[in-house]
Amino acid sequence: MAEMDVALKDALEVDGAIAVAIVDWTSGMALGTAGGGFGFDVSVAAAANTEVLRAKLRTLEMLGMRDTVEDILLTLDSQYHLLRPVTSPDGRGLFVYLALHRDRANLAMARHRLRLIEQQLEI
Repeated sequence: MAEMDVALKDALEVDGAIAVAIVDWTSGMALGTAGGGFGFDVSVAAAANTEVLRAKLRTLEMLGMRDTVEDILLTLDSQYHLLRPVTSPDGRGLFVYLALHRDRANLAMARHRLRLIEQQLEI
């Protein structure tokens, strides 16, 4: 199991990583962040992306679907933003947010690494 600081560091090592946060989706507060800067406020981005995750969870509930969200991908002109809910019992209500440079990231590898990081995260 990886502690939060180790998980954040590992996520920043993903090719093309800009910033990462571990976020409480009930409050929108980032419990830990790394990276960002140069006009990219990772805490603001994490809080705003909380609404994206909440909207998807509400949609699943309204549709009566029992599926869970594995991850959410937002594709921008120059960036990818990945949101991955934490699945461990002690991490319920949290998600990992990772922003990537689109031209430097391998999306499949980033999703794979984020899955591994999330599964090993110890809260």
